[in-house]
Amino acid sequence: MAAVAIDWYLIAAWLLGHGLRLILIAVLALAVYAALKRAAPHMCTLIVKGEEEHPEEIAKRSATLCHFTIRIGAIAISLAAAFMALSVLELDIAPVLAGVGIVGIAVGFGAQSLVKDIMSGVFILVENQFRKGDVVKVAGVSGLVEEVGLRRTVLRDLDGTVHTIPNGEIRVASNLTRGWSQVNMNVTVAYKEDLDRVIEVIDRVGRELATDKEYAPLVLEAPHVLRVDEFQESGIAIKVLGKTRPIKQWEVMGELRRRLKKAFDEEGIEIPFPHRVVIKRE
Repeated sequence: MAAVAIDWYLIAAWLLGHGLRLILIAVLALAVYAALKRAAPHMCTLIVKGEEEHPEEIAKRSATLCHFTIRIGAIAISLAAAFMALSVLELDIAPVLAGVGIVGIAVGFGAQSLVKDIMSGVFILVENQFRKGDVVKVAGVSGLVEEVGLRRTVLRDLDGTVHTIPNGEIRVASNLTRGWSQVNMNVTVAYKEDLDRVIEVIDRVGRELATDKEYAPLVLEAPHVLRVDEFQESGIAIKVLGKTRPIKQWEVMGELRRRLKKAFDEEGIEIPFPHRVVIKRE
């Protein structure tokens, strides 16, 4: 079998010509991607500042848009670099584009759910329905948003369980932390209590909490009595509302309950508990 002669001159010429250009394309693509990763957070922050006011909201929206921008930019840069490389190799791009078009049609018929997920993801991001760091309820699952992508949304619930939800499955998105959050709780007292006195104590405790050095930055509107809400089996329920910074309502409600229990004990106000009468028959 005859040995194949290697023309090192031709190989060197190809490397100096096409090879260097391919390396240049790769380096340029990496440089553009690095610049995008560095500039995207600043650009997204500038865009969001015109729509949001509170620093926490700006940070959450900016992080979500930045993640989306970098991912889309990486895809665009990769495609541009691939086509430039094909051009350097003197390959006809037209058949490739035609093939991509045919594959796209086939994928469109065979992966409609994927297209639906992506379109839903675009609307979620553009309409700012929710973003990373929000607490939401979507597709019957509640949790903290850890990731919002084009195809999926990732939530983590209070048990630490991570839920991955296709965006196409999201029909209704309930955002519990958009702009501000709500203290919404019922306080139940015994039927024998003077409701005017009870309401006065609750409102006082709410004002004290709102002016406390530790909790004042979290409270936007002091918790206060809205109405006598319900006659229950063993007591009267009083509706208490208030506004807090996003995602801080549970922390504020926990402290409010602690202070109300202490104040009720000091004022002699009874918090009812179920009573059961046992009749012994002979």
